[in-house]
Amino acid sequence: MKQKTLLAVLLCAAALLCTVIPFAQATSDTLDEVVVTATRLEQPLSQSLSQVTVLGAAQISASGAADLPTLLRRQAGLEITQAGGVGTQSSLLTRGSNSNHTLILLDGVRMSSATTGATAIDQIMLDQIERIEIVRGNVSSLYGSDAIGGVIQIFTKQGHGAPSANLSAQAGSHNTQRVSVGFGGDTGNTRFNLQASNFKTDGVSSINTTIAPAANPNNNGYDNQTLSGKLRHSFNDAHHLSASAFTSQGRISTDNAFGFATTDINQSDSTLSKFALASDNRLVDGWQSHLQASLGTDELVSYLNGAKSSNYRTNNRMLGWQNDVSLGESDRLLFGAEELEQRVASNTAYSHTARRVNSLYGGYTGLFGAHQLQANLREDRYSDFGKADTGLIGYGYVLESWRASASFSTAFHAPTFNDMYWPLAWGYQGNPNLKPERSKNLELGLHYQAGGQHLDLVYFDNRIRDLIDPGVTMPVNLNQVRIDGYELGYGEQFGDTRLTAALTLQNPRDVMTGQRLIRRAKRFGSVAINQALTAWKFGGEVRFSDAREDNHLTAWPAQRVSLPGYAVLNMSARYMLDTRLELSLRVDNFFNRDISLLHGYNTPGRTLLIGLNYQ
Repeated sequence: MKQKTLLAVLLCAAALLCTVIPFAQATSDTLDEVVVTATRLEQPLSQSLSQVTVLGAAQISASGAADLPTLLRRQAGLEITQAGGVGTQSSLLTRGSNSNHTLILLDGVRMSSATTGATAIDQIMLDQIERIEIVRGNVSSLYGSDAIGGVIQIFTKQGHGAPSANLSAQAGSHNTQRVSVGFGGDTGNTRFNLQASNFKTDGVSSINTTIAPAANPNNNGYDNQTLSGKLRHSFNDAHHLSASAFTSQGRISTDNAFGFATTDINQSDSTLSKFALASDNRLVDGWQSHLQASLGTDELVSYLNGAKSSNYRTNNRMLGWQNDVSLGESDRLLFGAEELEQRVASNTAYSHTARRVNSLYGGYTGLFGAHQLQANLREDRYSDFGKADTGLIGYGYVLESWRASASFSTAFHAPTFNDMYWPLAWGYQGNPNLKPERSKNLELGLHYQAGGQHLDLVYFDNRIRDLIDPGVTMPVNLNQVRIDGYELGYGEQFGDTRLTAALTLQNPRDVMTGQRLIRRAKRFGSVAINQALTAWKFGGEVRFSDAREDNHLTAWPAQRVSLPGYAVLNMSARYMLDTRLELSLRVDNFFNRDISLLHGYNTPGRTLLIGLNYQ
């Protein structure tokens, strides 16, 4: 398997080398996308000093992916672990950082759990999603806690043009069924969209019974219903009022590695939801104000042998005011304030169930000929542990189609309610004296963009101190971690052919022991090619990773084991039956490889999905 993984890496490098050399072959110019997440201001992608990837509506649709983890797996710097098939618990590791070190925003709203610190990305289906912006690297100076590894902002669908309907359906392996329907557009000064979807699969058995013989070997099915809506009214060119809502309700059948589950009635019910009201106003020429009130909710209810065993609910209430002031033709000032209240409701008797965070932030972006500058500062004051100050300074230099960039930033991750307020049980409890985890990140980049090509080579060095260790009787600030490495991304459009490739080389390790962090590979990446032929569109991608270490699923005390490297091939085809109706086919894990993302958990083998899409 190591040889196959190495071969895949070499193929990726060869594909990059063969396509980077003949720059003159690019045949058409591409529009410079506008992004907002990297600076909280609208900015051309080519001017971003952070490493940003944009996934638009066409890419999301063409991927054929049902959920967010499936879509993100091919992106540079992102590793996904998952305890089974669609809907099972997933973790996102950005540039080797922890699963709660990446902030997930949905239309600017936090929906993370205050008890774990992570967001249930496995409950976010893609039928409602129009665009995703992925920012890698420390950006706590813009968003506060949890952005040690980066920020992923997801934008739900909004209406465009004359009101119209869309409908799509898929069916395939493991009795998988998906239906999505929506209606949206512009009418007068009002823009709206409403989207609903249903996903169902019988799934596969999550736990490998050869490793955990006591586990129930039945298939673990998943059901999800998602609804989203957006409404925006423009009173004139300067004043706009908008509302957005989203809810995802998923039910997953679960296994237990230790045989505690004696019936088939074992499941978890997850709900992610958000609601936001926003007012966008041009106060005077050059001064844009954005005022937003939002509520983001994460809820998990688990059942064992048909009886409720646990429930955890987090409410994130936030009020934010952001201001964008143009100081000149290419200079902009950002300043704002936020108040976040987090409340936890649970059958676990936490010693504290609420915290408040008051934040102030400011920033500057400027262009001076060939020079770019970005600076940000933020202060977050927590009611339970004090304050955290973060900052970023970045510089870029442009020479024709090439650009060099450098940045230094600091970030932090606040201790969770599990870390600080877990009640005493079996000799273990939370530690209210914990300090936040803190990070310093250095990043150097070289970028090329011209015609239909782009090339990004980035070096990153992220050093995290006061990492929270579970400890023996309570969590403690103990570990220091260093994660350094390189990201290489390439894309080229030549004629009707699109080639993309991503390669990450990293060394995530504990500074004291030198031991690599679990579930992180040193090398992973993907190569994808898409070809249009009249009414047909064909696609193929290879994803690969070298070996990783993990903790044995059932061994106590903890015992490290090796997860072998892998390479999987996914293929797709789409055919336009007419201008509005499209037939799609996707095959994942074409060669039916037996791969493991978590020790003791199964991953679906070859799967087939056939779909029909109407717009």
